[in-house]
Amino acid sequence: MLHMALITAILLGPVDTAQTYFEAGQYNAAIETLIAAHRGAPNDGAIHYWLERSYYEERNYDLAVTYGEEAIKSSPQNAEYRRWLGRPYGAKAEQSHSFFLARKVRKAFETAVTLDPLNIDARRDLMEYLVEAPWIVGGDKDKAKEQIEFINKLDPIEGRLAQAAFFSAEKKWKEAQIEYLAALDQRPGKIDAYMEAADFFADRKDADHLQHALDGAARLGVPDPRLDFYRAVLLLLRRVDLSSAEALLRSYLNVPERSDYPSHKSASTWLRATQN
Repeated sequence: MLHMALITAILLGPVDTAQTYFEAGQYNAAIETLIAAHRGAPNDGAIHYWLERSYYEERNYDLAVTYGEEAIKSSPQNAEYRRWLGRPYGAKAEQSHSFFLARKVRKAFETAVTLDPLNIDARRDLMEYLVEAPWIVGGDKDKAKEQIEFINKLDPIEGRLAQAAFFSAEKKWKEAQIEYLAALDQRPGKIDAYMEAADFFADRKDADHLQHALDGAARLGVPDPRLDFYRAVLLLLRRVDLSSAEALLRSYLNVPERSDYPSHKSASTWLRATQN
């Protein structure tokens, strides 16, 4: 294993090597690689950015913020660096109930959108902040709707997903369901669209529509560990083949945790349901 890691580090640069570790869920290895590279290139924005991302996945939000701020100092015009800085700001604000940090979340997302108006992810992050945050820290549902309109112009499927997320945040479940189904009917080419819909239908304990989302994802033929999680949830909702549901969930618990995947805590909760 060490021999292969050394070969990887030689063939790739340190940032690419760290990104490979990151994608494999080996966040500690990514951090070690980046810290070593940081000594020789203390002003490299990409090193700071991937340190931020890695520490964020490790839930070390203080260091994630530190390196995220260094990334934008090194590359102030990089919209993606600005967007990602909003994530650890948000996590820290939630932990400490800080209005000051919450306002910095909005500022980070707004700056990302200003720097790259075509960045759908930045607009989506900003929209979700605007709809979910209280008005005292910049929440604004009308401005959230404006972001949805922009997203829809850039990509109608992403616009549907953004609208569905807006309705979901407002607990308008039926309206959100209609939007998710409309997005699926357009046959998205990205697995994340199906996984977002699957997450909604799993939360709503809607087995039939969860099946619909999984069928659409299967057509892409993309391997994704989240599929096992949602297939297990589907079996549990239908109360069939609970042994297979248990096996799928135990397999999922071996997948490294990621902030954009269903949590191991959630998988463990569903796993307990296989015993009932």
